[in-house]
Amino acid sequence: MKIYRTTSGVVTEVDGVLYRINEPSWDQLITHDNLRAHVQGLIQNADRLNGSVVESLLPPIGSQEVWAAGVTYFRSRDARMEESKSAGGGDFYDRVYHAPRPELFFKATAHRVVGPGAKVAIREDARWSVPEPELVLYINPGGKIAGYTVGNDMSSRDIEGENPLYLPQAKVYDRSCALGPCLLISEKELPASTEIKIEIRRGDKNAFYGSTTLKEMKRKPEELVEYLYRASSFPHGCFLLTGTGIVPPDSFTLQAGDEISITIPPVGTLTNVVG
Repeated sequence: MKIYRTTSGVVTEVDGVLYRINEPSWDQLITHDNLRAHVQGLIQNADRLNGSVVESLLPPIGSQEVWAAGVTYFRSRDARMEESKSAGGGDFYDRVYHAPRPELFFKATAHRVVGPGAKVAIREDARWSVPEPELVLYINPGGKIAGYTVGNDMSSRDIEGENPLYLPQAKVYDRSCALGPCLLISEKELPASTEIKIEIRRGDKNAFYGSTTLKEMKRKPEELVEYLYRASSFPHGCFLLTGTGIVPPDSFTLQAGDEISITIPPVGTLTNVVG
């Protein structure tokens, strides 16, 4: 089951069939204790739709905060250690990779998040900017993983690499996060074989391609959720980016006009342009 937030309301896809469902607000919908059962009930009186929802998609977020986990893949650990080596911060990333407590940080409020087809941003004062393709958890107010979406955690690697304490500036700015295309509602956790792929197009050329699987993630999603909810409440639920296992080479930096497509097969593809 997939739920889409669109310019004309909420649309649900079940077995390839689209339904427009009547719900007062996105927040009210996705905070239900049993979201799947609630949506199945709404479908009984919903109208079927013909065509596609692609052109009217909004990010699947209402009043939720977006948080992120860092250094959850070995590839990310290596990249962070290398970029911060000259600043003397490389050891921090190795420590957090092996530590019981994960790295968790605030990423965005809803107004800094863009959806499918919208423009993501790179900081004007950054020289080295990359996308970070990630599986995103939607966690309900009770701390249960209720859904999944695709995320792009835009990052300024040179700013974070200069000093790890600059991470909020490297990570948190307008249009620094993209979510979409939908919220996948599944009763089962995604298998370790689930693939995450990214393709970056520059003009008519492929500027970068990479892939990984959830098998490469060191920490379980439930572990990240448990730490996030230990001392914080989220009355509207929360989105949590689970880290990246795909890092472009050091010679690569994003440019205006680059098209970024991130695919997680059970969820779909999130495409954005840098601008």
